[in-house]
Amino acid sequence: MRAMSNRRRVLLWGVLVVVLTALIWAVMRFVSPAPPRALVMSTGVQDGAYHRFGLHYKEILQASGIDLELRTSSGGVENLQRLNDNAVQVGFVQGGTGLLALDYDALPSATPLRSLATVAYEPVWIFTHALDLSKGLGALAGKRTAVGVPGSGNNKVALQLLSVYGVVADGNQPAADGTTFVHDGGLAAVDMLTRHEIDAAIIISAPQAPAVQRLLADSSMHLASLEHVEGLARRFPYFRPVVLKRGSVDPQRNLPPRDIDLLATTANLVVRDELHPALSYLLLEAAQQVHKQPSLINRPDDFPSPKATDFPLSTEAERYFKNGRPFLQSYLPFWAANYVQRLLLLIVPLAAILVPLARILPALVSWRRRSKIYRRYGELKFLEQDLASRHLNDQERHSARAQLDHIEKEIVQSKFPLEFSDRVYTLRQHVDYVRAQLARQSEKSGA
Repeated sequence: MRAMSNRRRVLLWGVLVVVLTALIWAVMRFVSPAPPRALVMSTGVQDGAYHRFGLHYKEILQASGIDLELRTSSGGVENLQRLNDNAVQVGFVQGGTGLLALDYDALPSATPLRSLATVAYEPVWIFTHALDLSKGLGALAGKRTAVGVPGSGNNKVALQLLSVYGVVADGNQPAADGTTFVHDGGLAAVDMLTRHEIDAAIIISAPQAPAVQRLLADSSMHLASLEHVEGLARRFPYFRPVVLKRGSVDPQRNLPPRDIDLLATTANLVVRDELHPALSYLLLEAAQQVHKQPSLINRPDDFPSPKATDFPLSTEAERYFKNGRPFLQSYLPFWAANYVQRLLLLIVPLAAILVPLARILPALVSWRRRSKIYRRYGELKFLEQDLASRHLNDQERHSARAQLDHIEKEIVQSKFPLEFSDRVYTLRQHVDYVRAQLARQSEKSGA
């Protein structure tokens, strides 16, 4: 009996261990999985600002053990397509190409994409040799203008802006008035402009882009200052009026020679909504390091920003901009903070189960031990009543002795705490009392 009891106890503990292990696995696998160690980001052209930003992100994430794969693209439109196709998990999307810029009645649930932040202004830089564009872009009619790579956000916004002033062309063919759109961008457009192969180049990019830096430093280039920036910003809500201040590029050479009024979109850092929350926070921390510096257009700490996003702001971004970085990540390395957070997520519900159970379990154990004693008392009472009510034959007395021996053996072999000692000894005394009654009945029978 004792060996059987031990086997049952071992079996019970084995079942508990298996159940607990399965519970821990389920929580770690489905409720709080570990973040992946690799991430794919769609950036932009090799010599553009988006790709330069991506290189900084890669370096920062690598320090936390995350391998960030960078994939170049034609720009924001292709990045948006890759995000929608789930080909990448994060990318830069130019303002004006996202869902909310195109459909103001769209519900957040209509897209799987979320913005983490806006990370930079992307002014519309319109460089020419000597054309006066202050009254508008109508002066580009009949001219050769680089408008960016087909399918890029630069191309989309440039063509839309030109069409407002009636400057149109049929694809790669010149219009009747000679207007020609050249579908090149970046440094390729810069080279064409410096060689006078085109009359103007429209580049929509952050001031840090190599193409923009090169043209701004060239005193022979003319940067258009539009008079209609306020009106155009009202017409197209994804535009913001910004000013490039006189002398901000090169004070020694007085570049630019006057304040330049520019239109600007905002660059969105966009992720898919199923991205692991820990990686969202890590990307926001990287954005804070990469984009907080001032530029020719923005002041320090203007970016990253939760404002003017093309997509609904992610839950993690809302918490980040409201409360700052998660508490654990403020004091622990990334993986340690993530491990502790997942551990807490496991411990808290377990504690909610185990603490009440710890209070109930001693009472259950005590009740079970008392019931074992009370059950033996019930057997004794039944046997004593049977002895008092009638005279047993030899076989019945032999069976009664065996039953009393069994009760005593069970009590001796069972383990009870010290507080049950008095009850155990009392039960054994009662066993002896019934055994004595049985012996007296045997003597009367001459047994």
